[in-house]
Amino acid sequence: MTRIKHFRDRCIGCAYCVGVAPEFWEMCTEDGRCDLIGSIRKRDCYELEIFNDEVQKNRKAADICPGKCIRIEIY
Repeated sequence: MTRIKHFRDRCIGCAYCVGVAPEFWEMCTEDGRCDLIGSIRKRDCYELEIFNDEVQKNRKAADICPGKCIRIEIY
């Protein structure tokens, strides 16, 4: 399995992640930052477990994120 960690406080709201993987990411209309759909808050970040076939899109989102607020962990 793989886990996405989203450090939302670093998000600048560019929405690149939404463009690359809209089934995982959405814009929050309240504050203009992006949300990881279905994630659970854990201390200082939001986490979501994904399957191996979903890693590529989310890795691309992490790579292009200018705020560097998305981390992909494989375990």
